[in-house]
Amino acid sequence: MTGRGPIVVGISGASGMPIAVRTLEELHRAEAEVALVVSDGAAAVLREESGIGAESLDRLVAHRYLDRDLAAPIASGSNPTRGMVVVPCSATTVARIALGLGDGLLARAAHVHLKERRPLLLVPRETPLSPILLGHLARLSELGVVVLPPSPAYYLHPRSVEEITDYLAGKILDHLGIAHRLYRGWKAGETP
Repeated sequence: MTGRGPIVVGISGASGMPIAVRTLEELHRAEAEVALVVSDGAAAVLREESGIGAESLDRLVAHRYLDRDLAAPIASGSNPTRGMVVVPCSATTVARIALGLGDGLLARAAHVHLKERRPLLLVPRETPLSPILLGHLARLSELGVVVLPPSPAYYLHPRSVEEITDYLAGKILDHLGIAHRLYRGWKAGETP
């Protein structure tokens, strides 16, 4: 991933908080500057799934913004960023981004990444996928957004939920251009 400035991480109110936390931990380990936006819904799910409050993530990021803070630097294209990931990404957040509804900082920052042609990744956490959601995701993909569903790699024979979470966080980091050791790829280390 090219560019300067922070990597923007948005956390919306879908299930999948361990993936978000693991991604933030690895970005911190890699010494990446991170600007974090946690929606109100995400804060509630974070408490439910991970047993922590959003303030617990402050140690892993350079900046944490409230979703209602539309004056934050990441709300403007005049402030450079290296890219953005929304993990997990709720169906409502996908719709807001696809329809151009910048009513909160998370969606507004995503729109900035679209208009500035900066990398944007969405990790939609919904199953099954409705025709409406599929339509929004297809439209965003056509605009260059990376749609990265949290699909486990069973061919790696994970032995725990933590190994599955590591793999999913690793896939996000791959697309952000951040080196990691969270998983080894298919037949990594084998000679042809």
